[in-house]
Amino acid sequence: QVQLVESGGGLVQPGGSLRLSCAASGSIFSFNAMAWYRQTPGKQRELVASVTRAGSSNYADSVKGRFTLSRDVAKRTMYVQMNSLKPEDTAVYYCTVDLAGRSYWGQGTQVTVSS
Repeated sequence: QVQLVESGGGLVQPGGSLRLSCAASGSIFSFNAMAWYRQTPGKQRELVASVTRAGSSNYADSVKGRFTLSRDVAKRTMYVQMNSLKPEDTAVYYCTVDLAGRSYWGQGTQVTVSS
């Protein structure tokens, strides 16, 4: 069983920045992959960015150049630094990990980009 706790969401103006955190209950090197997804009402959850155990990262085209994933092994935490935020980035952001082929999800954190 893996527990994930996201934090760092909030209200920010367009062009602003936020950093989301995802704290895991186990060693992040036990996970095949870690990722951030986001979802808006009426739409499917979409991949924002992911990173493999080896450290290979992947980003959605819509966030490339603006969002950056990082991991802190000692803190068992994954981060996503979100810069140059746009209103269309408004969503609930979810952290997920793959452990031995099974996915675990956090509870989500709301990000609202609005003036």
